[in-house]
Amino acid sequence: MQAGGEVGLGVSRFGRSWRKESCVSYLSTRKMKSYQKLTTAVPQPAGCRLEEEGAAPKAACRGKLAPWWVGSGLLVAAVLLSAVTVWVLRQVSRGWHVPAPPPKCLLVPESHRFDCYPERRVVVTQELCESRGCCFIESSPPAGGKRGVPWCFYPRDFPSYTLQSLNQTALGMVGLLVRREKAYYPRDIETLRLDVEFETDTRLHLKITDAANPRYEVPLEVPQAMKRAENPIYSVEFSRDPFGVLLRRRATGTVLLNTTVAPLIFADQFLQVSTALPSPFLYGLGEHRSSLLHSLDWSTLTLWARDVAPTESFNLYGAHPFYLVMEQGGDAHGVFLLNSNAMEVALQPAPALTWRTIGGVLDFYIFLGPDPNMVIQQYQQVIGFPAMPPLWGLGFHLCRWGYGSSNETWQTVKAMRNYQIPQDAQWNDIDYMDGYRDFTFDPEKFASLPSLVEDLHKHGQRYVMILDPGISSTNPHGSYWPFDEGLRRGLFINTTQGQPLIGQVWPGFTAFADFSNQDAHQWWLENLQRFHAQVPFDGLWIDMNEPSNFMDGSEEGCPPGDLENPPYMPAVLGDSLSAKTVCASAKQSISVHYNLHNLYGLMEAKATASALVQIRGKRPLVISRSTFPSQGRYSGHWLGDNQSQWKDMYYSIPGLLSFSLFGIPLVGADICGFSGSASEELCTRWMQLGAFYPFARNHNTQNEKAQDPTVFSPAARTAMKDVLLTRYSLLPFLYTLFHRAHLQGDTVARPLFFEFPQDVTTYGMDRQFLWGRSLLVTPVLEPGVDSVTGYFPRGVWYDFYTGSSVNSSGEMLKMSAPLDHLNLHVREGAILPTQKPGITSEASRGNPLRLIVALSQSATAWGDLFWDDGESLDTFERGSYSYLVFNVTQNVFTSTVLHASAEATYVTIDTLSIFGVWQPPSKVILNGQEKPFSYLDNQVLTVSGLGLGLSQGFSLRWL
Repeated sequence: MQAGGEVGLGVSRFGRSWRKESCVSYLSTRKMKSYQKLTTAVPQPAGCRLEEEGAAPKAACRGKLAPWWVGSGLLVAAVLLSAVTVWVLRQVSRGWHVPAPPPKCLLVPESHRFDCYPERRVVVTQELCESRGCCFIESSPPAGGKRGVPWCFYPRDFPSYTLQSLNQTALGMVGLLVRREKAYYPRDIETLRLDVEFETDTRLHLKITDAANPRYEVPLEVPQAMKRAENPIYSVEFSRDPFGVLLRRRATGTVLLNTTVAPLIFADQFLQVSTALPSPFLYGLGEHRSSLLHSLDWSTLTLWARDVAPTESFNLYGAHPFYLVMEQGGDAHGVFLLNSNAMEVALQPAPALTWRTIGGVLDFYIFLGPDPNMVIQQYQQVIGFPAMPPLWGLGFHLCRWGYGSSNETWQTVKAMRNYQIPQDAQWNDIDYMDGYRDFTFDPEKFASLPSLVEDLHKHGQRYVMILDPGISSTNPHGSYWPFDEGLRRGLFINTTQGQPLIGQVWPGFTAFADFSNQDAHQWWLENLQRFHAQVPFDGLWIDMNEPSNFMDGSEEGCPPGDLENPPYMPAVLGDSLSAKTVCASAKQSISVHYNLHNLYGLMEAKATASALVQIRGKRPLVISRSTFPSQGRYSGHWLGDNQSQWKDMYYSIPGLLSFSLFGIPLVGADICGFSGSASEELCTRWMQLGAFYPFARNHNTQNEKAQDPTVFSPAARTAMKDVLLTRYSLLPFLYTLFHRAHLQGDTVARPLFFEFPQDVTTYGMDRQFLWGRSLLVTPVLEPGVDSVTGYFPRGVWYDFYTGSSVNSSGEMLKMSAPLDHLNLHVREGAILPTQKPGITSEASRGNPLRLIVALSQSATAWGDLFWDDGESLDTFERGSYSYLVFNVTQNVFTSTVLHASAEATYVTIDTLSIFGVWQPPSKVILNGQEKPFSYLDNQVLTVSGLGLGLSQGFSLRWL
């Protein structure tokens, strides 16, 4: 059936021919040589690949397809002959023991073998494999203990679901899927419901669930489409038997999803669906420590929140089942699986991807972009746009575990002030608490904490402290209100027996708040109100919220059953769902922990942000370790317990860029590293990079030497101070970027390929990044060097500090990078609002502005500025803000006030610096009056002493 040209229903089986695709450009893994200026070679193909053509040929095309069948026959014969030859050679070398696999198995190329026996810790034998009805062919194991080509894989005729019916609905279609042969996991669901909704022209919603019985679904508010998209930029086709979905981009014909490549399995505790990918350029799927661009070389990414120091291949603190793919030609699309159960995503070089989850439903949103920025905006239209942070949250934050006392903390703050080093917030780790108990402070070591916080406030600074969700359970009754009251109200996670589950965290034995219970949000608020009356904190740092447990499960272990030992165990660290967390069978208000584990940090962040708003009446600042989609609405994130090592500094860049994709723009790593001692060189370089994390905090563990800027040599201290002053000068620009993130889902820290999607060279770049569209950051990430090599996409780039220009054809450039210098470049066509920096954001915000204009080759530029009081709630929504647009065309700079508020009257624009003015001007005219100016040989025109109120538009012309 056809539905308005959007949907085609395939014939009974897709014609499974193979066609040769044009070669994809793969990124070279070789390192660039250091050189002054050489054009960058576009990565060359590593060899063509075969890709399955899943779409059913339409009747109108059958005549044209006739030659294909000849070609396909020859190709199949060639593949079969090749596979048989390889198999024969292997058997000869082993002595001919095993009968030849069936031809249908030999026909499947290695890169397209979808794993039929993904269980870990199992030696997969031919007998085990064939008991599942799958093909078994041994292949050479990869080096280094990695998983390689699966020995046990699905034949093409493996039984799957059949699409029994498909009917039109107001928003799309509803279908019925039937499985006639049971799969090999227990409690197979025989009849499934398929819902297809054309929600917008760029968003498709596909949902598969049990047709007969309700199942757990993620309690996330998502937008409900009111009408069917009228002009979707995608088309959808279905295969009847086996059931499959084929999603194409209309403009290019690119197949974005093809789920016919492997069978759909939908059992009670094992849901699996695979798809071919249109290219190997895949990003997202957090939280993991890896390069920004994922390897498709048989890697598996597990999503199950876990407290573990960031380590390659481990499942880390958060779960983000979202990926973005760059297609050939520069288009992009994204896929979000709205599912919170333990999950793994298997990647293979076909290129292809397999989702495996052990609960819930298959609820997919596909975002068509077509450019990567739009994909992320469309994703956030579903999960929610991030909150607007307070301006002070974008300043520099300082913390360590192990100050030991409030007086020692205070001394650090005073030393920072003494050296005039910018700092907006002082933090404390768990050592401020009395016995590591939440909502307390040590009455001896931290007796002066209230006075410290009062002093911070007098100096325009803020205070943030840590909170853990584990509530001490061993205090005498009546002596610790948080536990007593939580117990009385029944607000803790319970065992299967209905008693509070007791684990162990910093204070010893603990119960865990159940944030899925709305009553727990009120109890959390009351605890915070009581503590705020003693220590008037400004922001909150929520840690250990995977939730972390020093025991596996509980003090009594976990009960037997399918929730603790599901039929399939994803590749979670510790090989158990309860490893270093609470029992999966534990009971929470709205479901079992098995379903809700990955949501714990999100639910705590929601409760914490709400409490801060009610206590302070201002924008909340919450930084959380565990995260899930939509959490940007409530908190930022830091990348966890990293180490003071150069590689950790590098990994922070793909970390922060991935969280930009996940809709959590307020993100950064512990500057200078948390564990271990940072050398002066490492800490200096890391402070330079960290000054450009959206969330910039230097944090250190106990029993290591201090690493705040004041403890280093005068030269290093000055370099750190200078780069922080640069950050503070850019706060108006950064704040405006966060406004755009809050308003429409723009990214703040941005990968290069987002702005240059046509430039394949940028696809693997994660040692540089952009702020917004226009500020390029090229940090030094190696020891003992005084230069750095960075890539400059095609166009003119200006040195941020001097305005000198380089016209790049798309090339690597080697730049001087002494220890006191961070390379920053402004993209042509941009206007950056900057400000004379103070040592707090509060001090800075009253200072005059300097607008940096970076003219394009056609002598145009554009920029904007969002300005408000920096902390009030919903200023944009209430209209309490100013918004200005800056424009240059034909040697005229124009400032247009699109919206004004009282705040703008306190700020003036003092200086215009215009980069790329080719001819020395003879005069400069401001609002009809001639003004003095300076012009340098590097083509920088500067006009100072303007004294223009931000609330009034103006124009300035140079002749």
